[in-house]
Amino acid sequence: MAFGKSHKDPFGTSLGHLIEKATFAGVQTEDWGQFMHICDMIITSKDGPKEAVRALKKRISKNCNHKEIQLTLSLIDMCMQNCGPSFQALIVKRDFTKDHLVKLLNPRYNLPLDIQNKILSFIMTWSRGFPGGVDVSEVKEIYLELLKKGVQFPTSETEIGTERQVALSPSVTKPPPFVPSTSVHSSAAASKAPTILLVAEQIGKLHSEVDMVKMNVKVMSAILMENTPGSENQEDMELLEKLYKTGRDMQERIMDLLAVVENEDVTVELIQVNEDLNQALLGYERFSRNQKRFQEQHQSQEEAQKNNCEPSAPSCDLLDLSPDPSSPTSGLPLEGVHAMSSQFSGLSK
Repeated sequence: MAFGKSHKDPFGTSLGHLIEKATFAGVQTEDWGQFMHICDMIITSKDGPKEAVRALKKRISKNCNHKEIQLTLSLIDMCMQNCGPSFQALIVKRDFTKDHLVKLLNPRYNLPLDIQNKILSFIMTWSRGFPGGVDVSEVKEIYLELLKKGVQFPTSETEIGTERQVALSPSVTKPPPFVPSTSVHSSAAASKAPTILLVAEQIGKLHSEVDMVKMNVKVMSAILMENTPGSENQEDMELLEKLYKTGRDMQERIMDLLAVVENEDVTVELIQVNEDLNQALLGYERFSRNQKRFQEQHQSQEEAQKNNCEPSAPSCDLLDLSPDPSSPTSGLPLEGVHAMSSQFSGLSK
């Protein structure tokens, strides 16, 4: 027991005290050796998983210290990879994931975007399941709740904590941080929709529809990569608009299925397809915004050129040195137009 602390205090146990020290704000960076020692204690102690989760809850509960939250998330990540089903099963419970992790996304904590993305990445990854039969139904429900609220999760190829450098217009910005609403937190009490276990015939039919979604995503990605605002192929644009509308309908169907399907392998595939589809839809929306900006800039350029082409004053008026309010002004220069490119993760058929 840690000196001077009650055993009821989560930091009062030997393991809890180590977690407290390893995630203290005074620590400059992650002590991976200490983290591994904590993992060993969790694995070898009968009550290790429970004690560790209690200590982790205390560390992040109502904590506005960004450094301590960052260190705690790093420790959680290592423990999830090394401490097995007993620890994982406790972390993916609603009690921890939603009541503690998701609460950190509240604006009052003002977390940096990289830390917010790390939390969202955890939820997305955990919802896909673990070896060893860990029940991830609760974290999957949380993931679906956030998706339905329009939360933008980090893409699989995005490195957490870094900004992707791609050839986008300077005015294209990263989606705003997630702001949890009251409806998200209150939905825990809502009644659960009945679930279904798909049989082989239904799974086969679903795979056919999923393959169609994958094909549409590939076509959308290819069109977006081959066209740039201002030099679009009109036929491509018409097809892209149709695929976008179809994709939105498909995404709604996927979300409905994710809410009720019990088959773990089907759920994992649907989540991945939904992520890829979402990136394609976002790519189209970014392209449309850039296309609109290009058209506005092009229109401004034409107006400026039109003003420059107005007839000059007659030669006899050149002797008059007084200011002439009707004289044409110089045209404004056209700003550079940035071509947009979209990159999506590869889809296996």
